[in-house]
Amino acid sequence: MASNLIGAQEHSNEMRTVAQMVAAQLTRAAIFLVLTIKQGPEHAATIKSFCGDLASLLRAVEFRDIEGQLSCVLGFGSTAWDKLFGAPRPAELHTFREILAGARHAVSTPGDLLFHIRAKRMDLCFELATQIMARIEAATTPQDEVHGFRYFDDRDLIGFVDGTENPRGEEASAAVLIGEEDAAFAGGSYVIVQKYLHDLDGWNALSTEEQEKIIGRKKLSDIELDDSIKPSSAHNALTTIVEDGKEVKILRDNMPFGTVAQGEFGTYFIGYSRSPRTVETMLDNMFVGRPPGNYDRLLDFSRAVTGNLFFVPSATFLENVTEDQDSGDLNNEDQPAIADSSSAPVEAEPSPSNPSAGDGSLGIGSLKGERRHE
Repeated sequence: MASNLIGAQEHSNEMRTVAQMVAAQLTRAAIFLVLTIKQGPEHAATIKSFCGDLASLLRAVEFRDIEGQLSCVLGFGSTAWDKLFGAPRPAELHTFREILAGARHAVSTPGDLLFHIRAKRMDLCFELATQIMARIEAATTPQDEVHGFRYFDDRDLIGFVDGTENPRGEEASAAVLIGEEDAAFAGGSYVIVQKYLHDLDGWNALSTEEQEKIIGRKKLSDIELDDSIKPSSAHNALTTIVEDGKEVKILRDNMPFGTVAQGEFGTYFIGYSRSPRTVETMLDNMFVGRPPGNYDRLLDFSRAVTGNLFFVPSATFLENVTEDQDSGDLNNEDQPAIADSSSAPVEAEPSPSNPSAGDGSLGIGSLKGERRHE
């Protein structure tokens, strides 16, 4: 049975690169696991050995509930890439760039590996995370672990619908999968993650009308405010990115999370894109402002406590990694050829509920409208 780690199959006589399941169908549960790799060649070797085994590990857990839509995406930070694979490296991979503007701070925090695990049921996510850590625990140090859940009708804990203008199908693949612009890594993607904590007492003290002007949408109906009344500092205005007259989209799968007894309520933002520059521009607009000073007022009530940028290589790349293999061997002639720009890698099992980034907003952001339950 085909693993959900894999996003594309060979549909013709031509061999094609297989993408990871970046645009998997949105689910009710997720685990976000960020780790750093311990120093020492033996620990790097453990991670490289694990890369080729991830697909089979996923299949073993997935088979226990084939309707549970279990999937896993593995990404690598800039430092980890150099440590594990060296040259060549993805053209736009770098450490997350922090932003400091007044009291607003987009922090940059440690992170070598990202596991984005999704399923209809948390027990499937939990089991896969457990099996992953059993394999690589000795080689890694945990930096952050968040268990996310869908909240009623896809609302954030601040009460607005979150992430509902994501592209779907081929549009989603075009938005997030690298093509000819970095042909050696075609089928890969970039992903930025941030963990936001909300001041719900302060937020809930605002009137509904004040909240709507901050977000740029009606709270109950999720309908976007008319431009004549929507402030230029509205979240969905600042996070809409237009280049050459066309909106540049990203793919989000944000999740609420929290610990009630500790008074922790938040949103885990995760945004996949073909280039990290798109999300970075959104963050600049939010934290610095467009123009400077015209910042996202949502940040008066939400603060970022983590920030990471990862590169998600293709599943083909992962399955060709071996413990003693040089990075140059990963793109050798025995590997399936990379699809050309006329037939960019596509993801298997495209779902009508695949995410989209229509309003360019961030997830604490993307508070626009399509229903995304499976």
